[in-house]
Amino acid sequence: MKTAATAEALAACRGVSVTYGRGEAAVHALDGVDLELEPRERLALLGRSGSGKTTLLHVLGGLVEPTLGTVEWRGRPLSSLDAAARGALRAHGIAYVFQGANLLPHFTAFENVAFAAQVAGRDLDAALAPAALLELVGLSAKLDHLPSELSGGEGQRVALARALAQGPELLLCDEPTGHLDSDTGERVLDLVEALHAEYGFTLVVATHDVDVAARWERLVEVHDGRVVGGRAA
Repeated sequence: MKTAATAEALAACRGVSVTYGRGEAAVHALDGVDLELEPRERLALLGRSGSGKTTLLHVLGGLVEPTLGTVEWRGRPLSSLDAAARGALRAHGIAYVFQGANLLPHFTAFENVAFAAQVAGRDLDAALAPAALLELVGLSAKLDHLPSELSGGEGQRVALARALAQGPELLLCDEPTGHLDSDTGERVLDLVEALHAEYGFTLVVATHDVDVAARWERLVEVHDGRVVGGRAA
């Protein structure tokens, strides 16, 4: 498992702890985590509910500040970035796919993807335009459908297209098949795998499912807020 400093690291946690509350009520969501992500790698965070894997995703993505330790992006501490730089990183450096699609309910599939592209400052007429991305994930016939008119699997595919619209270097997926039946979940994971091969982003998938975790070259096991094991390719 790779924890030592390397020149290739895209993102890294150095001795990261996250604690909520104080005293006897304190909850230690993460406890001294060291982790590096290399460009283009595919990594699974495996752990049961409450293990800390989602908090680790949020820390890597800059959504949660560590109580102790440092989170780095290309060797630079996130804490050293000003508000504009951090906003730009969240807009197009890092993208998320959540357990539920989390689409804007009153926006169509096209509008959900277009909104993400606009926030990231991307050209809507470029090769990765919203319509092209939705065609890429097999939803060219559903551009004008609202989230309520989509199946669970279709909603997750829109979420993937929305994430790609940001042009991310790092894609963080939190239980992306958690609300799907097994067949639909397999199709979504197949799509994630194909998109990674096409675009070369770094991929981190948090899951409690050992079969999902087994799809990716690198595995990191999380238990009670600590990295307790894993494997590399």
